[in-house]
Amino acid sequence: MARITIEDCLKRVPNRFLLVNMVAKRVRQIREGSEYLVSSPKNEDIVVSMREIAAGKITIKEDVEENQ
Repeated sequence: MARITIEDCLKRVPNRFLLVNMVAKRVRQIREGSEYLVSSPKNEDIVVSMREIAAGKITIKEDVEENQ
C-alpha cells in the first residue's frame, strides 16, 4: 500500500495548520467510535484520518453567521 504524505493532504486543505486541526478532530471522532470512511486495515487512527482527508472524504465546513 502506498504511503500517505502531508503533501497528499495539502492538495485538499489550504494550509498545514488547518490540516493538523482536521486530523486531530477526526482522530478524536474515530476514537469515540466513528466508523472509518476509507478501507485502511492495520493502520493507526492518525494514518486513517490522513487517508480520509487525502481521499476527499473529509472536507472543511465554514461557519456562516446570519446577521439579523
